[in-house]
Amino acid sequence: MSRIVKEVGDNTTKDTFSSAELSALRNDLLQGVQIDSREAAELLQVFLMGRGYGASPAAVLDATARVEMSGCSMPVLQRELEGLALLM
Repeated sequence: MSRIVKEVGDNTTKDTFSSAELSALRNDLLQGVQIDSREAAELLQVFLMGRGYGASPAAVLDATARVEMSGCSMPVLQRELEGLALLM
């Protein structure tokens, strides 16, 4: 599991997933133009499971909808995945 801790001034932020991991996932989502929301949600769930996280299918489906509405933007993808990862 990749954990990167960045210190910014007095603030410490934790990025649960590396930029490379997120970029690869985003590419998979964008290349799968023909996949529906449920298949995209399954891809997110497999991504999380592969890194030791679990999330309910309903929570992943909701997060997938928000990622899709954003046009699969990296900040939204990262925020949604980290939110799901924190559930466990």
